[in-house]
Amino acid sequence: MPTTEAPTRTSLAPWAGLVAAVLLVLAAIVVPWVTGWEVHARSERATATSGSLPPLHGFWDPRLGAGTAAAVLIALLGWRYAVDLADRLPWRRLLLLSYVVGLGWMLALALVDGPVGISRVLAHGYEYLATARTVDDVPALLDGFVQRIDGSNPEHWVTHVAGHPPGALLLFVALVRVGLGGDLAAGLAVIAVAATTAPAVLATVRTLGAEAAARRAAPFLVLGPAAVFMAVSADAVFGAVAAWGLAALAMAATRGAGRAWIGWSLVAGLLLGCCVLLSYGLVLLGPLALAVLVAARSWRPLPVAAGAAVCVVLLFAAYGFAWWEGFAAVRERYWDGIAADRPAAYWLWGDLAALLVSAGPVLGAGLAALGVAWRRTDRAVVLLVAAAAAAVLVADVSRMSKAEVERIWLPFVPWLLLSTALLPESWRRRGLAVQLAVALVVEILLFTTW
Repeated sequence: MPTTEAPTRTSLAPWAGLVAAVLLVLAAIVVPWVTGWEVHARSERATATSGSLPPLHGFWDPRLGAGTAAAVLIALLGWRYAVDLADRLPWRRLLLLSYVVGLGWMLALALVDGPVGISRVLAHGYEYLATARTVDDVPALLDGFVQRIDGSNPEHWVTHVAGHPPGALLLFVALVRVGLGGDLAAGLAVIAVAATTAPAVLATVRTLGAEAAARRAAPFLVLGPAAVFMAVSADAVFGAVAAWGLAALAMAATRGAGRAWIGWSLVAGLLLGCCVLLSYGLVLLGPLALAVLVAARSWRPLPVAAGAAVCVVLLFAAYGFAWWEGFAAVRERYWDGIAADRPAAYWLWGDLAALLVSAGPVLGAGLAALGVAWRRTDRAVVLLVAAAAAAVLVADVSRMSKAEVERIWLPFVPWLLLSTALLPESWRRRGLAVQLAVALVVEILLFTTW
């Protein structure tokens, strides 16, 4: 059973953090609207057709649908019971319930738009699935992948395929090959995998000796506005792979006598190596991986895990896709496109506002609590949250993430939300209510492209 007590000290810091988060989001919405500042949250064609609502890649579209009642019911039940269940359920049942409730929450939110809410995103021509259906020669795909990133190539890849390493496309090629290549079937598969993220993060934190903190954070990892964007974004699958890779690394770092740590190190390296081939931005998992090892006070898995990750990258290079060449080509296409029109003066802070919509404004309270409680709380939580925050800040200042981060930064959201474990006990149910309300508002009142 957990032995670490929840934070109880009254502090104004969480309130200050929550207010700051809300003000940042409001500023990101209001400033472009009041000033007429064109920040190009969406393409000019899309904006002319249906409008825009920066900092999100979406627009105002109030509606009710088939999943609305279920989403509201899950929100009410979650507000009433999630905190208590997280405290008292046996650990394995908590992990199972986290998966089931997370799955139901994502499905209910997506079904506010009916079945099309599950299939619409992946059916878009800019996504991976349409291209995946045309792939019949994987080695040939890898060999010519970099050349087709160039937007001037007559056979250039569509936006999302071009913007990611080939692992992202191959993920959907695999779905097609196993008979899950339909829009709805692929969407359901994505949701099923994405729902494993919370259990993976909880398992990692417990393995690092902070079960009590994992239990306090569990409701915020499962129920919140991030579910709106996880269903059905490929980036949510990337986040799940990353979470299980870090969970395996924690297992490797905490294994005692015997050689089990070698197997866990290999699994961790292979999964994290695959992450690098799913999204270029996931090289920023490096700080989180180091945080896991520091929290476990063990560097033993590092050579094996790093070696396995490098082998994955080199295997793709042997078949024709060199990650470093792909990244250079993507940078060129990125700056030749809409990114060049998106003003950094807005997106350097607008991105953070979009993150606060995706993760929920209680993230502001959690990060503020981290600032005042880091000396007297769970070391593993502090390290993981700080590492995730560092990764996001690097992504932000790199200017390679301008807009659309409500989905792009999904792999880092659950690690940031671990900061909710540091909130005073009185915040748990009221903070969860805020998160649930924001999720319902975003899903019901806004059309989110993702």
